[in-house]
Amino acid sequence: MSEPVDKPGPLRSSRVLIISLTTTIVVMALALVLLTIARSGAGTGQARLERVNVLSNSKNTCVTCHKRSTPGIVEQYGHSTMAAADVRCQDCHEVEEQYPGALAHEGTFVLGSPTTAMCQKCHSNEVAQFNQSRHALPAYVAYAGTEDLIPAHMEQYEAIPEGGFRPDRLRNALFEMQGPDINRFTCQPCHNIGKPALDGSVGQCQKCHLRHEFSLEQARKPETCNSCHIGPDHPQWEIYIESAHGIAYQTGGDRWHWEATPGTLTPEDFPAPTCATCHISGFGASGTTHDVGDRLTWYLFAPVSTRRPVWQENKVRMQNTCRTCHNQNFVESFYEDADRATVRVNEWVEESNRIIEPLKKLGLLTAEPFDEPIDFVHFELWHHWGRTTKFGVWMQGADYAQWHGAYEVFSDLAELKQMVEEKLEEARENE
Repeated sequence: MSEPVDKPGPLRSSRVLIISLTTTIVVMALALVLLTIARSGAGTGQARLERVNVLSNSKNTCVTCHKRSTPGIVEQYGHSTMAAADVRCQDCHEVEEQYPGALAHEGTFVLGSPTTAMCQKCHSNEVAQFNQSRHALPAYVAYAGTEDLIPAHMEQYEAIPEGGFRPDRLRNALFEMQGPDINRFTCQPCHNIGKPALDGSVGQCQKCHLRHEFSLEQARKPETCNSCHIGPDHPQWEIYIESAHGIAYQTGGDRWHWEATPGTLTPEDFPAPTCATCHISGFGASGTTHDVGDRLTWYLFAPVSTRRPVWQENKVRMQNTCRTCHNQNFVESFYEDADRATVRVNEWVEESNRIIEPLKKLGLLTAEPFDEPIDFVHFELWHHWGRTTKFGVWMQGADYAQWHGAYEVFSDLAELKQMVEEKLEEARENE
């Protein structure tokens, strides 16, 4: 006779069920944790997960004092690659007593904000490239003019391909009209990226490389460029965000390799471009540059756009970047279409000039800029809407190319015609 088999009771069945559920929950939780860690590493680079504050035990006199007075700055710098490379605070800030702009500080002399001359000690190529770019003296001259440039700076400005291009100085007039109380918060925060320093060096690297962390991720993300490239006259940020490239960034950028080593970037790191990818980063067959116009073919910011010097070479460099993701037929077709659109916008701006020409010939426009409505309409037609149309075309933002661009150009052309006719009629009546 076989032995009777014990039948599981309700209590035993409940225990088995509870153990099974608990095991399942633990396994799922561990999987979720591992997935989160993996996503974090992919999105921000493994380096971020391992970074430590290398200044936490520092005996450097600057560090020990500033841990009390400005702890946030010490914390930021402690996590930077510069601190990890043993670059001391003194290496960037400390100068001789006679150095232009030197301030007495705790028994030595320092620069409150280091100039590009300090950066050049380690980053000579980057500074040289920057000095040839529109971010350098041309950015400063755009509001300040050339009158106050010393001979050495004037020579440097004239040697920049973009420096000799002076399409319009109405912005200088606006700067003078607004005055220093306003300009401190309007023109200068952006355009001072190219301001000469007291020591003769040009520019402010910290406009793009925010102190004191000097993060690769921060410099590569489009929000950094958004600080200046935004608004009706140069809405690159808004155009980028509505473009396919911007959508890819917004929906997948958390998985991109923001801390990847410079000069090694591939579509695996950046499946779609940011501002830096197209204009600065080493990507595909194009090397890293700090000349943001190095890959551009047109002076799109001008009233009537013309080709840049050596635009053919610039085109090759930009297309090297494009071809990393797109085939040559697509790239060439896009360039041909965008070139035609740029020429068409030029024609509209030239038409606006012809519309107001009779007023100039008859002396019916005042000599002073921006002292009557027609001045603003004529200026905004190219400075806001013409430029936005061109930027929208080349950066593939249809809404900005159309409703914030071409449509507004047509609207201003119609308004200009009416304003000119009214002035001419008034002049005829007064004869």
